[in-house]
Amino acid sequence: MLMYMSNSRHETPSTPLHSVSVAGVVVREDGRVLTIKRADNGTWEPPGGVLELSEAPEDGVRREVYEETGIKVQVDRLTGVYKNTARGIVALVFRCRAEGGQEQLSEESTAVEWLTPDEVTNRMAEVYAVRVTDALLNDAPHVRAHDGRKLASR
Repeated sequence: MLMYMSNSRHETPSTPLHSVSVAGVVVREDGRVLTIKRADNGTWEPPGGVLELSEAPEDGVRREVYEETGIKVQVDRLTGVYKNTARGIVALVFRCRAEGGQEQLSEESTAVEWLTPDEVTNRMAEVYAVRVTDALLNDAPHVRAHDGRKLASR
């Protein structure tokens, strides 16, 4: 659902509003990546969620990863910007490293696991697996669009 903003209640809607989310690709020294199995739809994804209005993106990543996994993280760098064109969601993905905490489940996660890059590719949908593989590269941030299921071709 797209919402629109206008200058007056009587004007025609003009600017679509987007939701901004953040996710953390937390990489251990052995190369395994922190992942969750979402409680609402059963999919495997990097931990993350909606950025709050008063929050800096890095603070949102730290909060979301901790809330969903029990792991405290240091945010290293932005690795990608991903737009779900069907839902108007823009996701900012950051590479992180664990600083402490203990894996635990939450209302949002039914499993928390450290997966190898191959396991990520096998378990995650393409639109989430690419976020992890992009974060494992040491190049500039990637910008990609998808429809919620498949990446848009360039």
